[in-house]
Amino acid sequence: MDGYDLIALDMDGTLLTSDKRVLAETARDIDAAAAAGKTLAFCTGRCVPEMVQYAEPFRAIRYAVSMSGAVITDLFENRSLYAVGIGRDLVLDILAMLAPYDVMVHFLTEEASYVRGDQAYRIADYHMGAYFHLFTQIARHTDDMAAVAARLDYVPKINLYFRYMDDCRAVRGQMEARGLPLTITYTEGPGLELSPPGASKGESLRRLADLLHIPMERVVAVGDGDNDVSMLRAAGLGVAMGNAAPAVKAAADAVVADNDHNGAGEAIRRFML
Repeated sequence: MDGYDLIALDMDGTLLTSDKRVLAETARDIDAAAAAGKTLAFCTGRCVPEMVQYAEPFRAIRYAVSMSGAVITDLFENRSLYAVGIGRDLVLDILAMLAPYDVMVHFLTEEASYVRGDQAYRIADYHMGAYFHLFTQIARHTDDMAAVAARLDYVPKINLYFRYMDDCRAVRGQMEARGLPLTITYTEGPGLELSPPGASKGESLRRLADLLHIPMERVVAVGDGDNDVSMLRAAGLGVAMGNAAPAVKAAADAVVADNDHNGAGEAIRRFML
């Protein structure tokens, strides 16, 4: 089918296998789409510095809608096309609210991601063991997240990883009860993803399509998580991975194989080539 010009691909649970590898066939399918003149974009919760280790297999992907829509980057020109964030005062307020809880705070910015160094090596305690390499080798370590926040004007995205789901739900309830100006979604395990108001993969995918003068009906989006639903609904064709939750599949127009069996490549072959 040649009716689609842009494909937006989530990373974790979509382009990457369960153990965070890139299948050779996935890389080949991406290269084939680029060779056919299609435009490819990441649409991920990660920040760009967290994607560096995948630069070679994904070298044909030019654009990144990162941090769940807070930032859009032209990777070929190393140029920001759009950015928004959670202001410093609110970030410090959030950190104060979290003081009673056993939670790992993760800041994502255009330059780096930040975590407490002592928690990085205990990431399995927070149900995120699959990301051990990312947090121990790629993230910047600090002893004081508040000190990091104090020197930043804004943080595009904050991830919170809890040891206990009850704590996760309690914090979300407190934030919503206070009416904090945030977009809040559940992430893997007992975790929360905090973004600026209105920031979503769907809205920023629309922004990118507008910048590229591509109508949304000619856009395909592929994902597996709750934060992918907005882009699946925004795109002309929303594709859910086989490993996606039932609610994500219900929001999609099509379902492909799971992330350990090149579902992303299947979407490329079926709908872009």
